[in-house]
Amino acid sequence: MTRIVLFLLTNILVVATISIVLSLLGVSRYTTGTGLDYQTLAIFCLVWGMTGSIVSLLLSKVMAKWSMGIQVVDRSSPQFSWLVTMVEQLSNKAGLPKVPEIGVYDSPEVNAFATGPSQRHALVAFSSGLLQAMSRNEVEGVAAHELAHIKNGDMVTMTLLQGVMNAFVMFFARIVAFAVSQGTREENRYMVRSLVTFVAEIVLGLAGMMVVCAFSRWREFRADRGGAQYAGKNDMIAALQRLAANREMYDTQPGLAAFKISGPRSTWFSTHPPLEVRIKALREASI
Repeated sequence: MTRIVLFLLTNILVVATISIVLSLLGVSRYTTGTGLDYQTLAIFCLVWGMTGSIVSLLLSKVMAKWSMGIQVVDRSSPQFSWLVTMVEQLSNKAGLPKVPEIGVYDSPEVNAFATGPSQRHALVAFSSGLLQAMSRNEVEGVAAHELAHIKNGDMVTMTLLQGVMNAFVMFFARIVAFAVSQGTREENRYMVRSLVTFVAEIVLGLAGMMVVCAFSRWREFRADRGGAQYAGKNDMIAALQRLAANREMYDTQPGLAAFKISGPRSTWFSTHPPLEVRIKALREASI
């Protein structure tokens, strides 16, 4: 129920924000009596495509805490003081301007993730399953990997890429729909345009998703290298091996899957490369 409420509130906020922005920009209809107003259409699609992604990024840390029941820990938490010290030391090695908030969530999955809108407002969260299954050296490898994501600005980059991709999908879907509708009777054009827009957005959206996922897989290799630099190559490899040994223990959160250290499967739509490929790449890397 909490997740449903958060989803609805986020969407209401997104729609309200988009309406205000479009009103301020003076954007109304992008169709005219003679065709499409491409400039208005481009602005319309860019606002719709980017706003949702940006609002989600700004709320990402808060929503992660609420939806997953994350307990923020600090030095006053005896059970996790070692984890706090570890993340603080790794943050200094990574040169982060501020130590991220450190959280633990109750889940049998062996996983962790980083989220937040910037390096100064980030969160690193570890599942209880990961902390139980891994040695401290392996946890250090995981923590270093997640801090590398923060250092690299991966959350912001993914948001911008997804927003631009959303805008392109909306833009070209409407151009295709308008072109197709011109070959039909005038009284049917609105219905045809709506139907073709719907289908085109699905097709183009799938293509766009493959591009976003390909970038996500690439950034995992980069974060592995960063993790190896901060925690040591052996600890990073050991952490990935432990994840591979516990690959069946996943309780995926779709909204955060791209930011976790590992995913349950590998396809063109996967946000993570196969663990075996990541281990091989790290072993062969000069670090």
